[in-house]
Amino acid sequence: MLGIGLFRENVKIALGSIRTQLLRTILTVVIIAIGITALVGILTVVAAFENNLNSTFASMGSNTFNINQYPNTLRGDGGKKIEKINPIITYPEAKAFKEKYNFIMTVTSLSFVATSSAEVKFENQKTDPEISVLGIDEYYITNSGLEVTQGRNFNSFDISNNVYSCIVGSDFVTKGLLKDVNPINKILSVRGAKFKVIGVLKEKGSSFSNKKDLRVMIPIQVARSLFSQPNINYSLSTMIQKTELLDAAIENAIITMRKIRKLNPVEEENFSISRSDDLVNKIASITDFLGVSAWLIGIITILGSSIALMNIMIVSVTERTREIGVRKALGAKKSAIAIQFFIETITVGQIGGVLGIIMGILAGYGISSLLDLAFVTPWGAIFAAFVTSFIVGLVSGLYPAIKASQLDPIEALRYE
Repeated sequence: MLGIGLFRENVKIALGSIRTQLLRTILTVVIIAIGITALVGILTVVAAFENNLNSTFASMGSNTFNINQYPNTLRGDGGKKIEKINPIITYPEAKAFKEKYNFIMTVTSLSFVATSSAEVKFENQKTDPEISVLGIDEYYITNSGLEVTQGRNFNSFDISNNVYSCIVGSDFVTKGLLKDVNPINKILSVRGAKFKVIGVLKEKGSSFSNKKDLRVMIPIQVARSLFSQPNINYSLSTMIQKTELLDAAIENAIITMRKIRKLNPVEEENFSISRSDDLVNKIASITDFLGVSAWLIGIITILGSSIALMNIMIVSVTERTREIGVRKALGAKKSAIAIQFFIETITVGQIGGVLGIIMGILAGYGISSLLDLAFVTPWGAIFAAFVTSFIVGLVSGLYPAIKASQLDPIEALRYE
């Protein structure tokens, strides 16, 4: 109890000292708070970003891969750069792959983006021409990690019989044409064709300016008949039941696609194979970099605040030399004097830390909202901020506390 009472008394003295040096203390607290804000704010955004990615790819897992047109590559030729564009994946190629690829425990879906600027009508209402229309088969929803929250997915009967049904994104129900009605079995018009709504997708968000919830999905053959523009690029997505067979499945897919494209053994692939976990790993490395950047920014700022805090405490020791002399003359031990100044420093550091945590969370929440990311309480960042602000107080208070405790009481009493 005696120790607790002494600690409380030291805290009271520390707060009293802070009030007498209010301006300098506020400036120091603000400097500490800025460093903690930078640390907590960036870590909060990184946590929200990682959470959004995890929720996006969790249902897909690491057991899917896609076959798409390879991105542009540049090759040198006699000092000149020649742009080589891989051919699109045509419907006959995509269909041939789906028919010939027979690796065990795999399911392949075939799809294409029919348009990104469709106008959709419901009764006497219509959308802006910003709706994406996708032609899909019965496996696309599962292979893409999507989820139907109302109604149902397409089945093989729907696809093989080219029924005029559709599955819509969540925005149609939450804030679009079907907001105030039960969307199932309602009729939407796309390019003059009538489609019955059979399902609504779970909300995915619109990160990276990609409006994933403003989509209409229709059977692939129906989409091909309505959107018959030339050079349509098709996508293939394959899911395998056992992750340990993924590498073998990809090798088999490469061989199958090379045969379909009639590539000889010395030619390299003119298509791309992308694994779902590759993208996650790449983006995870970016978020790791952002996390390290947050720590570097925070450490640099906190280093400056540590110097400022130490300076204030050294000045405080000088200004209170006579007070220290009186306390020593009355019997105060060196340890008591050192602890008093030590607690003062840690108190200032913790005030700055708490203020920085609050500002950092608010900044992180604001940025997450602007980026349309789900906010995640950054418990790790909060703990790190408390520890960091404590270390700042610890390091900054060590020298001033030792200096105060070692003052000669007689010389201190003479100090004016």
